[in-house]
Amino acid sequence: MSAPQRPRPRPPRSATHSATPSHRPPVARAAVQPLSEQELDELQTLLDRVPQPLEPLDVSMLDGFLCGVLLQPQRIPESRWLAHLTDSDGRPLPASFDASRLHTLARRRHAELDDAIARRQWFDPWVFELQGEDTEDATDDADEAPSEIDAVYPWVAGFATVHEFFPALMQFDASDTTEALALIYRFLDADDLEDADDLLAEIDTLEPPSDLAEAVEGLVRAVLLLADVSRPVNPPPHASRAAPRPRPPHRR
Repeated sequence: MSAPQRPRPRPPRSATHSATPSHRPPVARAAVQPLSEQELDELQTLLDRVPQPLEPLDVSMLDGFLCGVLLQPQRIPESRWLAHLTDSDGRPLPASFDASRLHTLARRRHAELDDAIARRQWFDPWVFELQGEDTEDATDDADEAPSEIDAVYPWVAGFATVHEFFPALMQFDASDTTEALALIYRFLDADDLEDADDLLAEIDTLEPPSDLAEAVEGLVRAVLLLADVSRPVNPPPHASRAAPRPRPPHRR
């Protein structure tokens, strides 16, 4: 999977989401060490070195994947989710490949996101401006998002990949999750959604984001809304009607 050229985050404005705190204790603040820009570049380089035929995530997909992992109602053991970072299907690394540094950086991002989600605080997703794109060109169709918004696709693809392997979030009642999921899955093709009439109907009610910052803000809002469902103080009883499950999107 190709690496972004000198990734440059484009975070929207800072914000705080007021919601019920998680029933899982947050990571201690002192233990959270956000990755620097140099470490983010290093992480992408390490992912690029994963040998074929394994198919590692890129850093943006990894970020969406980690958010999906952290939204599960029960904590996913580290040994299970780490394998999917270096191969989307979770195939094991060859014994000769040293993934210790890669795993260290991924664990730090996992801890940072866990802390933000537990405290319902704003975080900056790893969504990067497209390289070589003329984002100022307006679209002729007012109902279509401008091309710059395609930059969220890898993050969304990573988030969607989670549910193929860890589907517990999708077992909650659709009425509790459809609004938030629509904010994420509106960036996918309708063909990538299975048995998702309610979700598609909800997506149809949404105005396309006006720019990349608004699109990214919607991703964060969706994650925090889903956390209110899957990580509340008092976990709700199991629901009867599951949310629609997306197919993992076709890789670009």
